[in-house]
Amino acid sequence: MYQCSYCGKKGCKSYDDEATMPVCAGKNEAVHAEAKQLFLEEENQKIARAAGQVEVEGYGRWTRLEEVMQFCRLCGYEHIGLVFCSGLSREAKIVTEILTYNGFSVDSALCKAGSLPKSLVGLKAEETHTHCVDEVMCNPIGQALLMNECQVDFTLILGLCVGHDTLVMKYLESPISVLAVKDRVTGHNPLASIYTARSYYRSRYFPED
Repeated sequence: MYQCSYCGKKGCKSYDDEATMPVCAGKNEAVHAEAKQLFLEEENQKIARAAGQVEVEGYGRWTRLEEVMQFCRLCGYEHIGLVFCSGLSREAKIVTEILTYNGFSVDSALCKAGSLPKSLVGLKAEETHTHCVDEVMCNPIGQALLMNECQVDFTLILGLCVGHDTLVMKYLESPISVLAVKDRVTGHNPLASIYTARSYYRSRYFPED
């Protein structure tokens, strides 16, 4: 059982094998030998190298979207897919305009594309917003298949629901990154509640304490 989240030493950041927990994920030699070999594959080399370059070049200066664009340039990704939530349609339009202005071609797919009913996945009327089984559900599998059909070089995910993002990542064939995740309560900034998990959100995250 690996518990890196509880490790206060982080010896792996400085090649210090002593500054570790008794059971350390960094000491699984078989796993890291395999990882090392996988890093040597051509596509993985390209992606990892570009990620490292972007991290240093833009550290503390570039926004997430600026980092995405530079990463795509370094990887040679020119055709970008954008899969997004209908609730973030305005933001998706702006993102598309920014990417297009900066020389990328963009194909985008809305979560409701295909107009599939929620009854398709067995949801009951009382489990929908409109109390109707014909309410249109999100279609992340369709979004992924559309991007695959367009043969995009790279796909950005913008604000998909929990679980819908899981399915779109399952079926996308291109490399993927996330521009923003959905959190309707915190303005799509889920870390806001983590920063206050022991204070304002304590009763929600630790109700028995």
